[in-house]
Amino acid sequence: MSDQSQEVLRLEALRKSYNIGQPNEVEILHGIDLCIERKDFAALIGPSGSGKSTLLNILGLLDKPSSGELYLLGHATSSMDDAGRTTLRGNSIGFVFQFHYLIQAFTALNNVLMPLMLTQGKPDKLALQRARELLAAVGLEKFADRKPNELSGGQQQRVAIARALITQPALLLADEPTGNLDTKTAAEMFELFRKVHYEHDCAVLLVTHDPRLSATCDRTINLVDGRIESDLRNNKSDVSSRVPSDKSDGE
Repeated sequence: MSDQSQEVLRLEALRKSYNIGQPNEVEILHGIDLCIERKDFAALIGPSGSGKSTLLNILGLLDKPSSGELYLLGHATSSMDDAGRTTLRGNSIGFVFQFHYLIQAFTALNNVLMPLMLTQGKPDKLALQRARELLAAVGLEKFADRKPNELSGGQQQRVAIARALITQPALLLADEPTGNLDTKTAAEMFELFRKVHYEHDCAVLLVTHDPRLSATCDRTINLVDGRIESDLRNNKSDVSSRVPSDKSDGE
């Protein structure tokens, strides 16, 4: 692939302000330049109040910047209408949150299918097959017909990861994905994100407060007071050497 085809997301001079034109106007993000490529397995860190949540919402096309541009897969998004942004987001970005937001009345399989059901209606045989394959990939093949309250916290987070992958996104955004898990399960989740990155050829950006987690990523982006203070790559690491074995798939 060419370098251009590897670029997933690019920010140019991106700013975000609230209460624009009011006496209490405040700028949260101050001219962010950032590029995320498919090869990136990155952590976004920073103290509370640094603008991480604001930046994540903009990266996920859930909010618009006040100025600057965000390119997603080469598409400039600032002039897109809501429908265009929703379509591009649904086709290109997967989300995993600290709280998995599974629908309690649905089975694990139907929770995984939900993004497709919202856009396409009743899933076809191909979609069902892919959903089952994703559940198998996260070690839950035998739990497809269980509802969230019949699964452990770690298992529910695995369902959420499978759901995020059902649209075959180019970018996976994870907001404190291990923050609600015990240490052992959090380590398993991190290995699973590694496996997803390697096997599904998607960029991964983890927002985390955990320095142990960020230290094991290939790239660490440090946001302080609405500016990128540092953006460091660990070029000494061999990503393929850290792909987890199948035995890490179990709960």
